Amino acid sequence: MKILVIGNGISGLSAAIEAAFLGEEVLLAAPFPPERTQSVMAAGGINAACADGDDSAALHAQDTLKGGCFLESEQDVLAFCRKAPENLKWLDDMGVLFNRNPDRSVCVRAFGGQSRKRTAYAGSSTGKQIVTALTQKCLEYEIRGRIRRKTGLFFHSALIREGRCFGALFFQPETGRLLPIFADAVICAVGGQNKLFGKTTGSELCDGYAAGRLFSQGVLLRNLEFLQYHPTTIETDHKRMLITEAARGEGGRLYYLDGDRRVYFMEEKYGSGGNLMPRDIVSREMYLCPSQVYLDISFLPEKLIRERLDEVRLLCRDYLGLDVSAEPIPVAPSIHFFMGGIRVDREHRTNIDRLYAVGEAASKYHGANRLGGNSLMAAVYSGRTAAQSVHEGCSPFKEDGPRMFSSFIEEEQRGLDALKNSRSLYPAVYIQRNIAEIMNRSLGIVRTGKELAEGIEALDFYLNALKSLRFDPSVSIYENYRIFHMALLAKAVMQSALERRESRGSHFRADFPETKDEFRKCSVAQWKDGEIRIRFEAE
Repeated sequence: MKILVIGNGISGLSAAIEAAFLGEEVLLAAPFPPERTQSVMAAGGINAACADGDDSAALHAQDTLKGGCFLESEQDVLAFCRKAPENLKWLDDMGVLFNRNPDRSVCVRAFGGQSRKRTAYAGSSTGKQIVTALTQKCLEYEIRGRIRRKTGLFFHSALIREGRCFGALFFQPETGRLLPIFADAVICAVGGQNKLFGKTTGSELCDGYAAGRLFSQGVLLRNLEFLQYHPTTIETDHKRMLITEAARGEGGRLYYLDGDRRVYFMEEKYGSGGNLMPRDIVSREMYLCPSQVYLDISFLPEKLIRERLDEVRLLCRDYLGLDVSAEPIPVAPSIHFFMGGIRVDREHRTNIDRLYAVGEAASKYHGANRLGGNSLMAAVYSGRTAAQSVHEGCSPFKEDGPRMFSSFIEEEQRGLDALKNSRSLYPAVYIQRNIAEIMNRSLGIVRTGKELAEGIEALDFYLNALKSLRFDPSVSIYENYRIFHMALLAKAVMQSALERRESRGSHFRADFPETKDEFRKCSVAQWKDGEIRIRFEAE
């Protein structure tokens, strides 16, 4: 069977490697090499209940469910947590350089919202180490002819007919042409929606276009209202830089100044473990602080900082001119992770036959708020799970894909060619910036129905304008045509938040501050008959 994997971060690489191991033919398509994916930015670590004698998969699952406000299926979360030690060993055997104890066991550290230390780490560059190891393994399968890699391909649309996916269509910037790739199954590992919000901690290459386009093609989305703000980031010219949760896991303390007095607000309210409360709680407490919040690690041994938190040291030195061994770090919350995404089942199947979603592109396991360290493990687990599901549940297509989709491909190409010959009243960059401003204004750490309704009205204006999109020559064709579907996704996010009339996890409504049993369900967004429809369903 031929499997198309779209995206080459940790989840995409894991899917490709697992499928190749199972004997399948894999084509791995992405716009850039793995070294440019968001996965390399992950610093803190990866969760698995395997090193501490009093830890267990059941405890890991309970922490995950509690942190996510019990929206996810207990059975699915437990399966994820039970496989975590095996997946950690899979990475270890592949050559990831995890920090080691004297007895050679993998070191673990404390992370927010967890009852045990279970976050394994590779210095201060865990994501980079994992991507490097997976890329090397991928090369082994390339040499054997099991994996082919194609870069320079930007996802344009899925090839869907009568509820089945036959492959995908890609844009090639150097030629301006669309390239169809047909496959017996497609695994989407396209990341989150950072570009929708402008400056975040993530990569702008994760722009939300793929999710928006798939949404318009009938793919269901889930839990879009749950946006995780990471409490500790610093401001730079181009983005927010993450100060890893590991800094607090190693003992770092948050405070603000009341005159000359340091107020350790998290410890005063939540006790000695206050600095490691779940991220939604820490971010809201910081939002309520009357002055600038600081993270202090200056009292930690310099050797520990250099060995375990060197990325924090270097970031603050290079971007702030600050010595973390002598000065506190000024921090603020920023959008960091998207618990919402493509709706999938326990095997990572979407509602479209032969189409799968993994990693941050999929909404699974995290519920209303993700625990630090769970994203990397979910990326590995989801990628391998989807590959296994394809191997066990799919067979080669008998249909003639090129013939079935020839007219659709020609129509899409004509649309692109026509776009290049026109000009726009509203330049693409202008619209994109305005969408980011709308999203940040309406979907803050604390939000209201009034703000959300105003945001939807503002998005409707641009969606109507974009129906007759004209070319903005200041940016690429891809940056022009992607905006409508980014705006469509933005509206689905906003509408999901408006319909959830309660506060839960990372979604806090000032006008509905209570958590309600009737909303202990996942939101599902559907595009039907030209409208976005939101419903709630229990897992």
